Amino acid sequence: MSYINCSRLTGLFFFGCLSATIASGDQILLKDGDRVTGSIVKKDGQTVTILSKSFGAVTLKWDDISTVTTDQPLNVILQGDRTVKATIQTQDGHIQVASPGATQTVGANEIVALRNDTEQRAYERFRRPGLLDLWTITGSLGIAGTKGNAQTFVFTTPLNFSRVSNTSKTTAYFNSIRSSASINGVSTQTASAVRGGWSYGHNLNTKVFLNGFNDYEYDKFQSLDLRVVAGGGVGIHAWASERGGLDIVGGGAWNRESFDPAPRPAFTRNSAEVYWGNDFSYKLTSKTKLVQGFRMFNNLSTSGQYRMNFDVGASTALTKWLDWTVSISDRYLSNPAPGRKSNDLLYTTGLGFSFSR
Repeated sequence: MSYINCSRLTGLFFFGCLSATIASGDQILLKDGDRVTGSIVKKDGQTVTILSKSFGAVTLKWDDISTVTTDQPLNVILQGDRTVKATIQTQDGHIQVASPGATQTVGANEIVALRNDTEQRAYERFRRPGLLDLWTITGSLGIAGTKGNAQTFVFTTPLNFSRVSNTSKTTAYFNSIRSSASINGVSTQTASAVRGGWSYGHNLNTKVFLNGFNDYEYDKFQSLDLRVVAGGGVGIHAWASERGGLDIVGGGAWNRESFDPAPRPAFTRNSAEVYWGNDFSYKLTSKTKLVQGFRMFNNLSTSGQYRMNFDVGASTALTKWLDWTVSISDRYLSNPAPGRKSNDLLYTTGLGFSFSR
């Protein structure tokens, strides 16, 4: 009898351990009766991500959830930007938020977000980044040439820097091309241009932001010694999602451009401008991203004159840091230096790199 009782107790013990193991973890019961067990990663907006033991990362709609129970504390963000470390459990249609020393009951719509510790650290890093945090650097170094009856050399260096946090966006760019050709001992430059600048945007709220920028440009074959533009204005986040975003911007700028169209005398033009345009980004696939920017600058000092900037690029990740890149940078000036064309197009393609911190 003693042996039988011991065997029965042992079996009950292992059954209890197995039941506890199966039941452990966060539990989500959907309104259609399905149940998901795992670890809740985050609730962001109207979606919940849970790391399921059987199916990996699963994304669910918050409105499709009937009950939710966590066995480990999460960072619970309530209305009014209040954050508590607590477990949650659905009771009688409401959610009980239990933190050490305090328990409160709230409606499902009062929970703004849920984050595990890893997600919370990432959120805080975006919210209060260090000076060197959150930078993404992309670019390439292109060299091409020929040697024989004709000798040619082309050198391109497109670089882009971007830093996006919860409250601001900082970008910088540098794009240059230099090419030469030598035929029958006669050597000449065929292209020489440098473009660069930076911009900064600060969010006033989730839709509206202020922005400022500074651009520099040199183009030997447009007789442009230097163009310096400084401006600022306001923008609207017209569309934003995990796949990309669209910003609409507008404002005012000051343009100073110096030309030296030898043998004609050099001259300088200063003008006030009003500008408008857009910034667009979109993930075409998990590895390919498209970015595009457009600015129209209407001259306020001389009516009817204008210039346009258009930039578009795409990059496809080949490895963790190696990309295939394509970029096009177009500049149009309605009133170029005498004898020069209005439009200059710079395009590059090849292997590039990307680095994020």
